[in-house]
Amino acid sequence: MSTGLLHSAQNLLAGLLALGRTRLELFSTELQEEIARQAAALLGAFVVLVLAALGAAFGALALVIAVAEPYRLVTAMAIAALFAVLAVAAAWTLRNHARAKPRAFQSSIAQLERDYDSLKP
Repeated sequence: MSTGLLHSAQNLLAGLLALGRTRLELFSTELQEEIARQAAALLGAFVVLVLAALGAAFGALALVIAVAEPYRLVTAMAIAALFAVLAVAAAWTLRNHARAKPRAFQSSIAQLERDYDSLKP
């Protein structure tokens, strides 16, 4: 094997390794961002949910106590029905939000597609 051919093969291998390293670094960065985004969203949603549930429960209790005795059962049932409707609406909204989120690792996938297109004959 000639020295020039060996040198070309080494340069090609070095270029491929550098390309692979760059893609892995991009993937690693996106993975860290995705994990941080998911953790922040989950924690935020949990805090909001707990505070909303406490506020709604105490508000409903105050309303039931404030209503005259003969109407307390009807008031409690109406509040329970309202909470059920709100729960369904929240589940619907979360389902739509989960479907609309951007695909994870979109930049890495796009870069790999560009690499593949540039290597095709």
